[in-house]
Amino acid sequence: MSTKIMQMASSMTHSRSLNCLYPARLAPHPPDLIKWVRREGGFVHNSIKIQLSEEGNSGLALFASDDIAKGSELISLPSHIPLRFEAGEGESPVLIDLARQIPEELWAMKLGLKLLQERAKLGSFWWPYISNLPETFCLPIFFSGEDVRNLQYAPLVYQVNKRCKFLHEFEKLAKNKLGSVDGEDHPFGGQNVDASSLGWAMSAVSSRAFRLYGGNRSGRTSANTPMLLPLIDMCNHSFTTNAEIVQETKGDMLVKVIAETQIKRDDPLELNYGCLNNDLFLLDYGFVVPSSPYDCVEFQYDMDLLQASATYASTDNKCIQFSTAPWKEQLLSQLKLVGENADLKVRIGGSELVEGRFLAALRILLSHSKDEESAAELDLDTLKSIHSMSPIGSDEQAFRVLISLCVIALHGFPTKIMDDEVLLQGKLSPASQLAIRYRLQKKMVLVDAIRDFNRKLKQATTA
Repeated sequence: MSTKIMQMASSMTHSRSLNCLYPARLAPHPPDLIKWVRREGGFVHNSIKIQLSEEGNSGLALFASDDIAKGSELISLPSHIPLRFEAGEGESPVLIDLARQIPEELWAMKLGLKLLQERAKLGSFWWPYISNLPETFCLPIFFSGEDVRNLQYAPLVYQVNKRCKFLHEFEKLAKNKLGSVDGEDHPFGGQNVDASSLGWAMSAVSSRAFRLYGGNRSGRTSANTPMLLPLIDMCNHSFTTNAEIVQETKGDMLVKVIAETQIKRDDPLELNYGCLNNDLFLLDYGFVVPSSPYDCVEFQYDMDLLQASATYASTDNKCIQFSTAPWKEQLLSQLKLVGENADLKVRIGGSELVEGRFLAALRILLSHSKDEESAAELDLDTLKSIHSMSPIGSDEQAFRVLISLCVIALHGFPTKIMDDEVLLQGKLSPASQLAIRYRLQKKMVLVDAIRDFNRKLKQATTA
């Protein structure tokens, strides 16, 4: 990864070293965002204030300055305040053309182009909002090479490198297309756009945007439209929320935040960003959720790895072996674990404890049944469910293999849990702290899974 994308030196603002704690805002003295929302026809409850989050690296957040009753309207934004990208009449053809080159999985970059356009525009309607945005973001695409390696988790490192590669390639594409564009046709007012400014814009959107119903110029609505919601995007994340977003899709299409519970004085306003794992929370938002019920560890469905786990789990009295048969191959194909369209990524952890396809596959591979007629009647949903006993009698061995697989994965990390806990007590950069907290949570997912699989093993042996 080049040094260029590891720094937050945007060509569209003055250079500043990366700082994840208390990040400065784009303007030294930005306008009062609450006053701006009210002035533009929005509503903000009188008991809402903006202040630094006690968590330190979360930046500015919304808090209650007094007790707020359940059901109270907290914020309301009329349709002209949210910032969205509409590829329609009146939008820059160059911007639309650039947006078409962006893969759907990086949707944040499309809205990021619009954000960069408004940031470069003198007198932009959204400048009071944009000037309050952080000048830097502590997301993995801005980590040093060492901190990316400190993640110690290949699937996330792959995604980080993939995004960095995209930003560098998109920079070249943008410079190509913008090189011959002059004057009023230039979507960024003639300013240069490089990988760093693109990374800033993509990070601003991925960490703050919501997907809601959006109207277009023909009057129709479309679901899942990314929008930046001024002020609302300062609400923190929680799986146990005290507020919720409500959207009125008729008339002016108001976006509201309502108090879901009573909110006490000095409590932060909290929304649920989604039931996501820590890969997405870190990659898109720049934080890690401790003991998240949705965090998981990804494995490659690989027979060599499974055989190694089976060997590790075997004892002198119990040798665990996989077997093949035509009926097994047919079921594995239905699970999309073999064949041309196979999806070989499987998960342990999260709300399922083990991905259903993976559990079903182990039960099938470990079964020594030769009755193909009975096998044809097997219910895949039953085989996938950890709450159901295997109808082909292979649960004990399956849980032993899963426990061994988790143990092998734990040993695969370069550092141990105790090592990480000691490191976190020392003086670290914010990025290093995030990287270590992230990998520590992955290890804890495996530890918790081993505990839960052991419980299932005991149930299987006593059944």
